[in-house]
Amino acid sequence: MPMTHLGPARTRRMTGRDPHEPARSATPLELLFDLAFVVAFGVAGEQAAHAVVEDHVGVGLLGFVFSMFAIVWAWINFSWFASAFDTDDRFYRVTTMVQMIGVVVLALGLPDMFHSLEEGDRVHNEVMVAGYVVMRLALLVQWLRAARQAPEYRATCHMYARVLVLTQIGWIALAIAPVDVPTFFVAGAILGGIEMTGPRLAERIPGGGGGLRGTPWHAHHIVERYGLLAIITLGEGVIGTVASLSAVVEDSGWTVDAALVAVAGIGLTFGLWWTYYITPASTMLHRHRERSFAWGYGQMAVIASLASVGAGLHVAASYLGGESHLGAVGTVVAVAVPVLVFVVADYTLHWVVMRTFDAFHVWLVLGAVALLAGAVVAAGLGVDMAWALLLVMLAPAVSVVGFETVGHRHQERALAADAG
Repeated sequence: MPMTHLGPARTRRMTGRDPHEPARSATPLELLFDLAFVVAFGVAGEQAAHAVVEDHVGVGLLGFVFSMFAIVWAWINFSWFASAFDTDDRFYRVTTMVQMIGVVVLALGLPDMFHSLEEGDRVHNEVMVAGYVVMRLALLVQWLRAARQAPEYRATCHMYARVLVLTQIGWIALAIAPVDVPTFFVAGAILGGIEMTGPRLAERIPGGGGGLRGTPWHAHHIVERYGLLAIITLGEGVIGTVASLSAVVEDSGWTVDAALVAVAGIGLTFGLWWTYYITPASTMLHRHRERSFAWGYGQMAVIASLASVGAGLHVAASYLGGESHLGAVGTVVAVAVPVLVFVVADYTLHWVVMRTFDAFHVWLVLGAVALLAGAVVAAGLGVDMAWALLLVMLAPAVSVVGFETVGHRHQERALAADAG
């Protein structure tokens, strides 16, 4: 494949992209933008893993969930806008660079947030909020530019801009206010709910002819973008695990356990990747654009689970190095639970886009659950942690084997029935 040639980035009118544009794919700029999220996922996973190995499981879980919402929501804000209005001109590229700076600032604020949760007095997310201010100033300029240059989408763009400003003011106020941890997360949940309601309201603004004037996002493009995000999330987990295992190997040399954890990590990553791409999301969202909200928001759980698998593998590497306060069972649970969340979320989203129930999927989910439960039980019975992780590794393989042997025929029939 020849290298993409960018050419001069002349200024263009932001009139909205064609949602049926053939061969629409991710741009080099979007791929560059995603690299900033590698940093954010890495920091979040490292901080969560550190809290867990120190036996601060509640802090690790709460901080990780909050981090993942902030990180993935920032990516969603950019990516759906880009799918609808990307001009790839000079101004657009510069505002994207500014948003990348904001993502890095957000990532730099994650350790302070985790540490404040451990102290338990109040949540220090001031740096995280500063990163969001940087990102959202750039995104606000983009929404206002789209409103001015694409008048048919003006009302929709203005609604996005209003909700963006309202919620950001709320987050700034919450960062400044001296509230305790429970109050912070109650208020944060309310703000998060408003954040997620805003796009729904904006996309349902009436257009001409009695229809809706939603943004012209491209189904195949946005599905590809989520897939690429899933890949970099999985990749960050591999990087973190390799880095941790390297420290163990340098200290103690290669052992069977270290080799097994490496095998389990790569095998699990590969199985999760394969399973993720089974759902024909691009085809179904192209046919049924109204299903995009449930699918797009549900992807947050999928991406978070993939990132937490990486954090769990990091915990496993720390266990081998003797740096963890968790036992073998807790270490296996740290990997098995994220895999379980992924399996459930992935099959739920399959139903969301297909709107058909396949009893065969129940057996596949039960098979994965049995392997994950077996891994935990095995660790509890004294089986070495690294060997137990091999059972966790096999959980997504149940879906892969099921799809390759039987499930693909079920899916083809469902797609044909939907098309007919």
